[in-house]
Amino acid sequence: MAKVTYITAEGLKKLKADLEQLMSVERPAISKQIGEAIEKGDISENAEYDAAKDAQGMLEAKIAKLQEQVANARIIDQSKIDCSSVQILNKVTIKNKKNNAVMAYTIVSEHEADLKAGKISVNTPIAQGLLGKKIGDEVEIQVPSGVIPFEVVNIEMGV
Repeated sequence: MAKVTYITAEGLKKLKADLEQLMSVERPAISKQIGEAIEKGDISENAEYDAAKDAQGMLEAKIAKLQEQVANARIIDQSKIDCSSVQILNKVTIKNKKNNAVMAYTIVSEHEADLKAGKISVNTPIAQGLLGKKIGDEVEIQVPSGVIPFEVVNIEMGV
C-alpha cells in the first residue's frame, strides 16, 4: 500500500510543475538524444547511445516516483491546524537546554523541507520528537551528534 503524504496546496502545485517539466521538456530531449545517437550508426559500441539510454532510465524512474507522490498526496486543510500541540504545519520555537540556543522550525512534508527557509521534514528526528508536545514541555531528542534536551517555547501557525 502506498504511503499517504500530507502536503500544502503550494507544495502539491510545485510537485505537479516538476512532473510536468520532466514529462514535457526533459523526456522529449532525451528521446531526441537517443534518436541522434542511433543515426550515427552501430549502437552496440556507441557511448552516446548508452549514456542517453541510462539517462532515460533515470528520468523514467524519477517521473514514476513523482507520479506516485502526486497520486498519494493529501492537501492539508490549514484552517483545521491546531496550535495547542506540535503538529505538521506548525512553526515551533525550541530552546536547546544545553547551550540556550533558540531555534524556530516549521514542520512540513518531506517534499517541502528546506532547511535554509527553516522548514524541516516531519520525518526528521527533531520533528518526530516534537510532535504532540505542548508549550513548556521538555523533550530529549536523539540526533546524529547525541541526545539533546529541548524545551518547546512557542507553537504557532507556520507556512
